[in-house]
Amino acid sequence: MSGSRILGTGSALPARIVTNAELAETVETSDEWIVERTGIRQRHVAGEGETTATLATAAARAALADAGVDASSIGLIVLATATPDNTFPASATKVQDTLGCNGGIAFDVAAVCSGFLYALSIADSMLRTGMAKRALVIGAETFSRILDWEDRTTCVLFGDGAGAVVLEAPNAEASASKDAPGILATRLHADGAQHDLLYVDGGPSTTQTVGHVRMRGQEVFRHAVVNLADVLKEVLEGTDVSVDQIDWVVPHQANKRILDATARKLGISPDKVVVTVNQHANTSAASVPLALDVARKDGRIKAGDLVMLEAMGGGFTWGASLIRM
Repeated sequence: MSGSRILGTGSALPARIVTNAELAETVETSDEWIVERTGIRQRHVAGEGETTATLATAAARAALADAGVDASSIGLIVLATATPDNTFPASATKVQDTLGCNGGIAFDVAAVCSGFLYALSIADSMLRTGMAKRALVIGAETFSRILDWEDRTTCVLFGDGAGAVVLEAPNAEASASKDAPGILATRLHADGAQHDLLYVDGGPSTTQTVGHVRMRGQEVFRHAVVNLADVLKEVLEGTDVSVDQIDWVVPHQANKRILDATARKLGISPDKVVVTVNQHANTSAASVPLALDVARKDGRIKAGDLVMLEAMGGGFTWGASLIRM
């Protein structure tokens, strides 16, 4: 029996675009160096008045419009972010208030780049148990505000943005069909022993500062390829779906080389992998729903397609979800 189904998707990006050439004016790098190692050509950077919550709200509005449902029908908002507007309250409550659907459930989830997959699984579980009938699941980030703009190993990699989906509780009768749309399986993992490979060197309980992103890129790369390939296999084994049956893979957009290496390891054609890292860079928890929305809106992902979502981020956290659209 399939789980909650996606009714609509939406995304939002800051107005300002920063190219590799522009970055090369302030740090020792070049367009050629960045593209060769990451596949990134540009990123969006939040400006004055643009925050994680405003981007999340814009993406949520777009998803609601795509689904053709009103915000008043939303009883649950789960917002994945590592860059909330405030330490508290949750940015999800800001989104809820702006949309005018106060009174339901709203909270943030912190699992960095895997945050959207964690949030999607939580929302699906809560919808299955009847805590709400419809949910907004959002990934939104303003990573530009925790970057050290003098550290060329990290500042070239990240961008800002938001993506959202409207999720509806499964209907028992409809979900019983073999080809019914919905979440078929999700697997999530974490390994706190890898903390020092990708982290932010600040926080309210330690330094009383926001801090900056720090990363040991080569080691993150190695773990990412192994962990992502393993969790995708785990999801497939749990659903009796073969690699050949997957129509699209929508991965976390961290680095084009990670996407290519993971696809090779699994024997998936690169033509089936949705790639937006060249335009958006790494938007952390926003990258998967952003890429999903892009591929739906340009006509690649269609109703009935089998789509694999996957991501790995700081923590380490990682996971994958198989969905029939």
